[in-house]
Amino acid sequence: MHCLLFYDVVADFADRRKAPRADHLALAHQVVDRGELLFRGDSPAIAEAFANADPHVTNGLVTRPLPVRR
Repeated sequence: MHCLLFYDVVADFADRRKAPRADHLALAHQVVDRGELLFRGDSPAIAEAFANADPHVTNGLVTRPLPVRR
């Protein structure tokens, strides 16, 4: 199964994303290195785990991460 991850972001996301950007990209590189970029797995758990660890989410820039199965 593949999952897409959609984010609803705060109104001032473009200004606020700069601070956690390096950590967000580091997390994304880890997912790429594990071959999960498209969030491949048996359930949406991999996409959800990425969202829960994403500095954009943990710093309040994303209001609702939503994994979608494909």
